[in-house]
Amino acid sequence: MQNRYGKLASWVYNLDKPIGRSFGDQEYYRQRLEHGDDGPILEPAVGNGRIFVPLLEAGFRIEGFDASDEMLDYCRNECRNRSLAASLTRQTFEEFSYEKRFAAIIVPAGSFQLVTDVVSAGAVLKRFYDHLSPNGRVIIDLDAIGGFFGPSGSIRSWVAEDGDLLTLTDHRVETNYIAQTTLSHLRYEHWHGGNLVTTELDLFKLRWWGVNEFSLALRAAGFTDVVVSGNYRYGKAPQKDDEIISFEARRPANG
Repeated sequence: MQNRYGKLASWVYNLDKPIGRSFGDQEYYRQRLEHGDDGPILEPAVGNGRIFVPLLEAGFRIEGFDASDEMLDYCRNECRNRSLAASLTRQTFEEFSYEKRFAAIIVPAGSFQLVTDVVSAGAVLKRFYDHLSPNGRVIIDLDAIGGFFGPSGSIRSWVAEDGDLLTLTDHRVETNYIAQTTLSHLRYEHWHGGNLVTTELDLFKLRWWGVNEFSLALRAAGFTDVVVSGNYRYGKAPQKDDEIISFEARRPANG
């Protein structure tokens, strides 16, 4: 996985998607997890804790990992500010390992699409399967394909608490229809008093999935009872204009 959230990328992410901000996903995940087994939950690619912290604060037994130290720092600081004891580690999708098994593994916000090689993605799904208890569930959000083909070259900006300006220029440089990936150059800039303080360039790659394709990938990893939902309406089949597609599947009791 090439994608990495560095210092400026993590700062911008935390400004744009602060702890507790919901796109309908916080309510959805809380509802789905309340109906599950009373066991530990794992959130890979936990990021700054936008989903993780509210779930932890609500009493869920949740742990998380991320590949970015900078993102983990935001999550740890927020947990510390709220007097929450958090189990967070620096690990990757491809190599994460725990000695315990989990009742649920959740991957909100399309983070699974950061795994851009289809073989690696299948191996990650199998790793999820191996880390679930019998009857344990995986819940994964994917961005719909339409979101990958929007206009390129957008410029966005944020004002930090100290008044400094953060900007992000997003320029898509490659669309590979065979590999089902897009590659974008994300240029982050930090401005103070009209002067450029520092800049950061990320090569950001994502993979899109077809609905049936991802359902088949889940089944190939051993999962059963696959339920596909559109825009956080559980059990409602995705429609062509839905932006988020959620997949929920189960490790069999005898699996």
